[in-house]
Amino acid sequence: MSLRVFVIAGEASGDKLGAAAMAGLRTLTGVEFRGVGGTLMEEQGLESRFPMSELSLMGIAEILPKYLHLKRRIREVAEAILDWRPDVVLTIDSPDFCLRVADLVKARADIRFCHYVAPTVWAWRPERAARMAAKVDQVLALFPFEPPYFEAVGLRCDFVGHPAVTDEIADEAAVARFRADHGIGEAPLVLVLPGSRRGEIARLGPIFGDTLGRFAGPRPEARYVLPVAPGLDAAVRAEVAGWPVDPVLVPSADRAGKRAAFRAADLALAASGTVSLELAANGTPMVIAYRMNPLTERIVKRKLLVDTVTLVNLVTETRVVPEFLGADCIPHRIAAALAHELNAGAAQKAALDETMRRLGQGEEPPGVRAARAILDGLS
Repeated sequence: MSLRVFVIAGEASGDKLGAAAMAGLRTLTGVEFRGVGGTLMEEQGLESRFPMSELSLMGIAEILPKYLHLKRRIREVAEAILDWRPDVVLTIDSPDFCLRVADLVKARADIRFCHYVAPTVWAWRPERAARMAAKVDQVLALFPFEPPYFEAVGLRCDFVGHPAVTDEIADEAAVARFRADHGIGEAPLVLVLPGSRRGEIARLGPIFGDTLGRFAGPRPEARYVLPVAPGLDAAVRAEVAGWPVDPVLVPSADRAGKRAAFRAADLALAASGTVSLELAANGTPMVIAYRMNPLTERIVKRKLLVDTVTLVNLVTETRVVPEFLGADCIPHRIAAALAHELNAGAAQKAALDETMRRLGQGEEPPGVRAARAILDGLS
């Protein structure tokens, strides 16, 4: 008899993780899937109960108008689980939706829940670990330092590797072609990554432009490239029009161009976030700079439990990647750090390699490791 797995993903990153875990389970056992997911999970045989896009909402402004509809979807998914009685429910990130489903199901049946992507209790709101322990039976973690935080509250947590280790990397031919196509030649190339949201472009764009102007002064030969995030092409074009440097803009639809830009760059100026792991996968040294709105910054600064937010620093237990956050996000200081890393990035390059090793590079793919952990939890 096939294993029954009900899978729930609510956004693109979860769809990618879910598809890899589904493929991993298929290689290890006979399995039947039901649930909610995106196109990648559908390619693995899932018939999504409704479009995953209904769950891909961010912020109060998007959630409030859909609140009653989301409540209905939570009840619908919970009833589907109770009717089918799967061996395990695999929930992937999207905790606001997934954990509410778990609440409804657990109140009526003893069905195992495994949650993929641990909440960042090591950074802030550590009480979430105990709350999760009351709702799920197992957590699959992306980072090697996460399991102890959940084991401390009696919740099984397995490190299964990070998907960054399986990212497709441009080859040398693609890099050479990218540099030639854009007339870059052998010039130093700075990758510019001011964020993937409109608000980030508005806040960081002027700071990044000022920074690059200062950096470019003594380095007129340097070139710049900015891969645009989906939906932001017009906003980015408008922002960089006022910059003192003229970056090559890689359109959001050009995925091959983005991969080549990441690999071709000698250095990156990036907003904080998982992009630091994309850079690590490409061996590209970086400087991190980020600003939030003033109220959010005050709240985060008061509650933050770590002295760095850069994932490379956290994974390697170093502070090798320079970061300029909040009030420290000052152009002349960021420009000086860029200059230093361009000339002396060897220590950071070693840390990038170590990051990928610790995240599981060279081992079984994360999807297979996740599948093994799920099966082990059932045994």
